[in-house]
Amino acid sequence: MRLLELLKQPEGKTLEFKRDLSSPEGVLRSIVAFANTAGGTSLIGVEDKSRHVRGVKDPLATEERLANLVRDNIMPRLAPGLEILSWRRTHVLAVQVFPIPSRPHYLRAAGLENGAYIRVGSTNRRADSEMIAELRRFARGESFDEQPLAELDSEALDFRVASELFAPIRRLKTHDLETLKLIARHQGRKVPTVGGMLLFGKERERYFPDAWIQAGRFQGRDRSQIVDTVEIRAHLPPAVEQAIEFIRKHDTRVAEIGPVRRTDRWGLPPLAVREAVINAVVHADYAQRGTPIRISIFEDRLEVENPGLLPFGLTIDDLHHGISKLRNRVLGRVFHLLGLIEQWGSGIKRMTSACRDAGLEPPRLEEIGTHFRVTLHRARKHAPSVNEIEKLILDALADGKGLSTQEIAVKIKRSARATRTRLLTLVARGVVAEVGTSPQDPTRKYFLMDRG
Repeated sequence: MRLLELLKQPEGKTLEFKRDLSSPEGVLRSIVAFANTAGGTSLIGVEDKSRHVRGVKDPLATEERLANLVRDNIMPRLAPGLEILSWRRTHVLAVQVFPIPSRPHYLRAAGLENGAYIRVGSTNRRADSEMIAELRRFARGESFDEQPLAELDSEALDFRVASELFAPIRRLKTHDLETLKLIARHQGRKVPTVGGMLLFGKERERYFPDAWIQAGRFQGRDRSQIVDTVEIRAHLPPAVEQAIEFIRKHDTRVAEIGPVRRTDRWGLPPLAVREAVINAVVHADYAQRGTPIRISIFEDRLEVENPGLLPFGLTIDDLHHGISKLRNRVLGRVFHLLGLIEQWGSGIKRMTSACRDAGLEPPRLEEIGTHFRVTLHRARKHAPSVNEIEKLILDALADGKGLSTQEIAVKIKRSARATRTRLLTLVARGVVAEVGTSPQDPTRKYFLMDRG
C-alpha cells in the first residue's frame, strides 16, 4: 500500500483519515460502513482536514488494540487487513476493509437496528430498516423487484398494456409473465412481483406511490424560477419516452457552420440523455419512500436523479470502467427485451463517449444523500469531431429526403455494418435523426436533424 498516493486523495466513499484511536467508536463505525458498502481504507495517524501526518506513537500496540476492538465489537465477525506504514520518522496504521457476503455488519453493543452503518460520500450514515433489508437481500443474492406481493393475485397486472408494449418485438403470452418474473408462485398461488407491479400494475401508485417521474425546466442555473413542469405517471417503459420528449422540448439547437453548409445538432447528445433517463428508471431504489425520479433542466445543464445509492460493492470509479450491477433484475430484463437497454454495463461509457464526441464535458456522477445523480453539461470544451466518413454521410443526407442504412452505404462505398456504426455515432451526437418504429425496424431512415 502506497501511503503517499492515498494522502493525495480526498476523503470519500472508500477512504478516511483518523487522527488517532482516542475515540475508537468512530473508527469502528467506519469499518462497519466500509464493510457494508464498497470496502475502503482508514488511515490512523492522519488529520482528516489538513492530511497532516501525526503518526501513532506505538504502532504495534495500536495495531493489537484495534484488532481486539474489531473482534469484540463488530458482528458478524470481520478481519480487516492491518498494515503499519512508515512515514519519515513516524508510522501510520492502515486499516483495509473488504466487503464480504455476510452483510449487514453492525456494532454489537448497539444491535442491528441501531448499529449498522453505510458509507455515503465521506460520512458514515446509520442504516434505516429499509437499508438493512436491502443489505440482507444483497447478501442473499436477491433483488427487491423479484419479491412476491403475496397479498395480490395475477389479475393485478395489466396484461393488455404489457402485450401492446411487446407487440413490436413478439407476441406476449400469459406464461411469459412467469418467465419474465412479472409474476411468481407463492404458497401455491401466482402473485405479481414487485417488478411486475412497477412495470404493469393496474394500481401501481397505490403500492408504489413514488414510482413516477417529476420533470421541470428552470430559468437560469438554479431552482428559483420554474418555467415548465410535468408529472409523468405512465407505466415505466412509456414514461421513459415521455421524459425524453420533455427534455427534447426544452433542449437547445446549435448550428455548426461548416465550409459548405450549416449542420444543426441538439445541445445535449440524445444518446447521453436517453441513457441517463433509462439508468435512473432501471436502477432506482423503489423501496425508498418519499421521492420520485427527478429531471431538472437548467440553462447550463441537465440533472437526472433517482432514489438509491449505487448497489453495494460499487464505486463511481467502477462505473467509469464499465463495471455495473443491476439493482432491479426484472426491470432490467424487460427493458432489455424491449430494446431500451442495448448492452449491460455500457450505459455510463456510452454517455461519456457521446458527450466527448459532441465536444462536451463528461457526465458528472454523484451520490448525494441516499440518491444518485447524473449531470450533463451544455458547455462546449472543443468542437465536435467529424471524420471524413461522417462528412460523406452528411453530404448524402443533404437533400433532406432521408435514406436507409443500405442506401447510405452504397453512396459512401462502405459496408452496411460499418455505415450503421457511423450513423449511431451521429445520432448520439444529435446531428442525424433516426426515424422508425423501433431500433429493429428494417425500414427506418436517417435525416439531417430538423432545423426547426
